[in-house]
Amino acid sequence: MEEIVVESLLRGNREAQIEAAVELSNLSRKQRQKVAERDIISPLLSMLQSQDSITTEVSLSALLSLAFGSERNKVRIVKAGAVQMLLEILQTETKMVIVELAMAFLLILSSCNRNKIKIASTRLIQLLVGLIGHDQLTVQAKLDGIATLHNLSTLQQIVPLVVASGAPYALLQVINSCDKSSELAEKAASLLENIVHHSPESISGITGAIEVLVEAIEEGSAQCKEHAVGILLGVCSFDRETNRGMILREGVMPGLLQVSVDGTRRGKEMARELLLLLRDCSGYVIKDKQSKIEIVEQIMREIDQEGERIPGTMLKLVEEMISKLST
Repeated sequence: MEEIVVESLLRGNREAQIEAAVELSNLSRKQRQKVAERDIISPLLSMLQSQDSITTEVSLSALLSLAFGSERNKVRIVKAGAVQMLLEILQTETKMVIVELAMAFLLILSSCNRNKIKIASTRLIQLLVGLIGHDQLTVQAKLDGIATLHNLSTLQQIVPLVVASGAPYALLQVINSCDKSSELAEKAASLLENIVHHSPESISGITGAIEVLVEAIEEGSAQCKEHAVGILLGVCSFDRETNRGMILREGVMPGLLQVSVDGTRRGKEMARELLLLLRDCSGYVIKDKQSKIEIVEQIMREIDQEGERIPGTMLKLVEEMISKLST
């Protein structure tokens, strides 16, 4: 069967190539590895440029199956010029199944460290940033696009390109517009946290950024809250004087206190660290004759001065937080 697939791809007419590409996708992983050694990537890439959507779809599926689980094939495919072809598909294709396949294919190719610089040297990053905010793109395609950007941004030298492409703004828009407890919000917040870790000034000047992150802390899933807290911690650590008041004025304290008590382990740690940055905790050292409620009242007075009022239902959380800070 492998020999028929190879012969059809290399020497068959277009109909035979389509049948071979479909059969290739159905081969076992070991069989696919064998046929990949026979120079079949070139004819599959040629098929990728066809104006016929069926030919494009089956060639994408075949190439994706070759790349899956094989670092060697991923490198071969990128070296053969696949990224530029995928860029053209994403810019012009209207059939969503092909767009989804192309996004999934890019995700697999970008998972290979040897491909990352080559992929980033194209216009792909800018295109992906535009696509993840596109209303007509499916959730899965957006997830794959964000994951591809995440793969690329694991190399620190690529992060400036991701920032320059407008990714921080696009990711904030995604978080703002989707369900904060969804996987899409989690992945967008995770990538944004990674960007802010390397470039903490990247969300400075984006109107409404702090508000979106505070809402994510209040309404998001446990993972989304963790990432949102991490972003604010990075921003506040970078420039406490400028950002402390802005964060407090957006009403962060109730949600932040909640995360510090019942968030993920990492979320709790970061929430407590951010609380220390948002308040001058040197003024909260518990003296022998000072009751805990007095400490709580002292904290609440300072928060009130910042324009932030904590409802009575948060008092227990504040008390628990002070107890943890004083141990």
